[in-house]
Amino acid sequence: MTIMQKVYWIIASLGNLLAISFMFNNTGMLPSLVLMFTLFYTAIGYFDIFHSPHTLNRLYPVVAYLRYFLESYRVEIQQYFIANDTEETPFNREQRSLVYQRAKNVRDTIAFGTQRDLLEDNYLSLWQSLHPKEILETAKRVQIGGPNCLKPYQASYFNISAMSFGSLSANAIESLNLGALKAGCYHNTGEGGVSPYHLKHRGDIVWQLGSGLFGCRDVEGNFNPDAFKKMATKPQVKMIEIKLSQGAKPGHGGVLPKAKITDEIAAIRHIPKDRDCVSPAINPECTTPKKLLNFVETLRELSEGKPIGFKLCIGNPVEFLGLCKAMIETGITPDFITVDGAEGGTGAAPVEFSNRLGMMCLEAVYFVHNALIGAGLRGKIKIIASGKTASSFDLLAKIAVGADTVNAARTMMMSLGCVQSRHCNTNMCPTGIATQDPARSKAIDVNAKSERVKNYHKNTLNSFFELVGSMGLDSPEKLQPHMLKRRTPYGLLMSVGSLIEPLQTNDLINENKIEGPWNEWWRMAQTEDFYSEDLYILSPAELSRTHRKD
Repeated sequence: MTIMQKVYWIIASLGNLLAISFMFNNTGMLPSLVLMFTLFYTAIGYFDIFHSPHTLNRLYPVVAYLRYFLESYRVEIQQYFIANDTEETPFNREQRSLVYQRAKNVRDTIAFGTQRDLLEDNYLSLWQSLHPKEILETAKRVQIGGPNCLKPYQASYFNISAMSFGSLSANAIESLNLGALKAGCYHNTGEGGVSPYHLKHRGDIVWQLGSGLFGCRDVEGNFNPDAFKKMATKPQVKMIEIKLSQGAKPGHGGVLPKAKITDEIAAIRHIPKDRDCVSPAINPECTTPKKLLNFVETLRELSEGKPIGFKLCIGNPVEFLGLCKAMIETGITPDFITVDGAEGGTGAAPVEFSNRLGMMCLEAVYFVHNALIGAGLRGKIKIIASGKTASSFDLLAKIAVGADTVNAARTMMMSLGCVQSRHCNTNMCPTGIATQDPARSKAIDVNAKSERVKNYHKNTLNSFFELVGSMGLDSPEKLQPHMLKRRTPYGLLMSVGSLIEPLQTNDLINENKIEGPWNEWWRMAQTEDFYSEDLYILSPAELSRTHRKD
């Protein structure tokens, strides 16, 4: 027997006898309480030893529940009492505090120097100029809209990423959209469709169409052009984004059980209530590169010329180059491409998909940027980066490697009050943000929280423009990948992108000899099917880097 089993039998036998004797020989409440305790302990322990399915309960009756209790608060204990300011993931205390401070419009400076290890491998930094500049007012917005777009959109450098109603509460959606209106940025709806809470405050919207085609489908799940046109032509809908995959779970679909489909969700998503709602892993309208581009053209016509783009998490590079080839062959180009990093995001996902699939945001944006340049398409398409953006440096890094604008999701939730409890998939969010429990969500004050969204956006952008100016630049458009410095394992600095030679315009089309895998990837890329075998064996770039001889 374990020591706790021995303790149990002592309490169950001798303890109960002593408690009974104590009660008969004394008056007052204490003897009764002691007896109640020993009887309760005995009953619980008996169940644990003889009937519990858990080994711990059988070996450590009663006290095993103490472990379960402490385990249920492990995240909070780790966050508040154990972790230091720079070691938590996905967002450490320093990052979260910065978001909270900027959202509350309070002091966001630190004292007594950095807590970061500046010699840490892969640590990113910048070189400042002795001649800082002010950012031009004309350089503070980004126009999204290619040559075939009739209604281009002037976007902020910093925007609210995709989070659906259903994943977030109604009050959270309202707060984000009202915040977007006040801040002058757009708010992506997520694949759950455009809800009344997205429309209520008239903030700019990017309508995301996922594989479920929510909001523009018939009862069988097929695309409904009339339903799409009715929503897409609303003035508040500024752009439309086709979701191919997302960083949190690339290659994974989803199922909304019919038990969770309320009348409201059924009406918003255009789905029946009598069956599970299945979101397939691949968008049914975009099963090949050419079909995707034809769908882009269809949506552009139905929306009366609004910017149309698609979102994906980069996996096999050959498949994206197949898309580039299809754009060249068809002459159809999206107005923007949203590149979602594998380090994202808000969506609940299987551990293996979240941890092991996809390219991270910086490397994916750098790849897409160069691929579009090499295919001669970069001037027609804007790149939107999405993936773990808390500070103005995070924003700057993504734009430096090739993005035109940046989306943020989790830090926008933090501006509402999210405490990173990581209960988003349980409906038990302690701040009422990622839940459909009305008792929890009603705690969100829409007007107050929208002010925090606006403050976080404004203060982060102001810091971003100041950071760009400190480098001697008067426009974020002048940022280049080599301006980012990365610390090597040898303690030296190197420019980001220096190990992988950037492409020149039309390099891929002209079949110029390019160092690395580009030529082989381009040869393997096809336009009739997304899938391409991953045959190229990658080797460390630092072992093979040479300079192009022009």
